[in-house]
Amino acid sequence: MLEMVEIWSYLTESPLIWLTATLLAYIVGDWAATRAGRAPLVNPVLVAVLLLAGLLWLTGTSYATYFEGAQFVHFLLGPATVALAVPLWLNRDSVRRAALPILAALVVGSSVALLSALWIGHAFGLPFNLLATLAPKSTTAPVALGIAESLGGSPTLAAVLVILTGMIGAIVVTPLMNALRIRDWRARGFAVGVAAHGIGTARALQVHPQAGAFAGIGMALNAVLTAFLAPWALALYL
Repeated sequence: MLEMVEIWSYLTESPLIWLTATLLAYIVGDWAATRAGRAPLVNPVLVAVLLLAGLLWLTGTSYATYFEGAQFVHFLLGPATVALAVPLWLNRDSVRRAALPILAALVVGSSVALLSALWIGHAFGLPFNLLATLAPKSTTAPVALGIAESLGGSPTLAAVLVILTGMIGAIVVTPLMNALRIRDWRARGFAVGVAAHGIGTARALQVHPQAGAFAGIGMALNAVLTAFLAPWALALYL
């Protein structure tokens, strides 16, 4: 037992151990999702988060130590977001034909996601800095962190809220759309992209390529619009 403790102490000195743990956790999550037939509840990100949280708790490792080793994954969020332009380009004709509905849905979806979060937070008496942290929770992580920090919020807490929003959106989108009998892949994808950013977009890509393309559009446009709307919306609670 003592030898195992010494080996673990030696491994934790290398930042690569946490990068490796992150990748392995996601591989296990993706394997579990595949075995479950891509069921919404068995989301790869959710499984990976639970595995990593358990590992950090069992080993007594702080988040700062973990992030020091796994921050390369954080760096890849930017290129991964840009890469979503590929399905957008492949479906450019469909996007062009649906330009007006896309703009209308964007304004409504982005405004509701932002204002409803702020209203609920204000109703529970949250201070201004937490409202600033909550405001960008439906945007993709790199953008949300920047918005939260510029508005006086906490980027770290914003990242947690973004991940939770994305996982909840990815879990509920398929059964919700089926219950509402929405069959248009463009509408399904765009809705989850606006509401649940990258994690929701990844789920949409697993379900249908056209849904994934429109989810990427929704995610990108919502990030831009939220960056403009968030300061104005927060000004209502000053």
